[in-house]
Amino acid sequence: MKAIVYRGPYSVSVEEVPDPRIETPLDAVVRITTTNICGSDLHMYEGRTGVEEGTVLGHENMGIVEAVGTGVERITVGDRVSVPFNIACGTCRNCESGWWSFCLRTNPNEGVDGAAYGYAMMGPYAGGQAEYLRVPYADVNLLELPPGDEHELDFTMLSDIFPTGYHGTELAGVGPGDTVAVFGAGPVGLMAAHSAFIRGARRVFCVDKEPDRLKLAESIGAEAVDISDGDVVERIIDATDGAGVDKGVEAVGYQAHDHHGTEHPELVLDNLVQVVRTAGAIGVVGVYVPEDPGAADEGAKQGRIGWDYGTFFMKGQRMGTGQAPVKRYNRALRDLIIAGRAKPSFIVSHELGLDEAVDAYDKFDKRCDGYTKVLLHPSA
Repeated sequence: MKAIVYRGPYSVSVEEVPDPRIETPLDAVVRITTTNICGSDLHMYEGRTGVEEGTVLGHENMGIVEAVGTGVERITVGDRVSVPFNIACGTCRNCESGWWSFCLRTNPNEGVDGAAYGYAMMGPYAGGQAEYLRVPYADVNLLELPPGDEHELDFTMLSDIFPTGYHGTELAGVGPGDTVAVFGAGPVGLMAAHSAFIRGARRVFCVDKEPDRLKLAESIGAEAVDISDGDVVERIIDATDGAGVDKGVEAVGYQAHDHHGTEHPELVLDNLVQVVRTAGAIGVVGVYVPEDPGAADEGAKQGRIGWDYGTFFMKGQRMGTGQAPVKRYNRALRDLIIAGRAKPSFIVSHELGLDEAVDAYDKFDKRCDGYTKVLLHPSA
């Protein structure tokens, strides 16, 4: 089959690789109809992770079940499904507690709980930027979708970024009437803003520097804050009559840059501590890593980020972090899409075939105007 393969920093290729097959009785094989390039894929693309050369990328996947193992009972051949990026066993302590993103069984890498498709340190699982994908523990992991192709561009967001954005608002405790600041208006940040409104927020500020992303934020009613136009903290504090916002979401991660392009891994955390009011809360869903050899300073190379914890403590703020347990949210978000209450596809900028992925990675990484969310259709 054709697949997108990582070949080194800033290098991916379209290659022929072996077809996936049923390896255990609990597996399924899914024919991919839509797979997305994620912003977190760019950490690997830029060589800022320990991903192995030869890895098939892609953790945002959906498609049609082509085969199932003898132990699979709920999922059947022909089902249209969303594939959460988490790979969960369903029966370990963390899974039974609803933390499928930190499964204790699926990742053999020492010291790492939780597994995913086609991602650094997240287990030996090929990704889905390919024609087919093997899904372990199929009954546990797959979410059934209505048959046909309706809502394809919305449902494809259920594997990661819509639940991840929603998780950011859940970690921050966003509720009716809240004011919210979302730092980062990439796909996850835009999903966090969309989720904040779904949860009843009255005002949402979206902070970024890319004009196309800020326009998308404004299209759903958020207030765009361009970091190129001056002090972000001062402007949000002024916009809230000095009070600050009730809740904040970090959707940038460890490669945060200022408007000059200089990397400051602590920048967004510091800004959120300043703009969130006393006793407010912050949800962090931007990716941070325990080791980053390409970081700007020695501490950050070891995963140590020198952020303003003192002010955070004095303000009595709360913070939640970590990868989203997709299964906690994806069923409800699916039903909101079907009911017309959620439309995550508003961020889609490009629909391409696998053969166009190499160029798409390059342009998405360079933040070329209009490259907001790229979907790949392997059969195109």
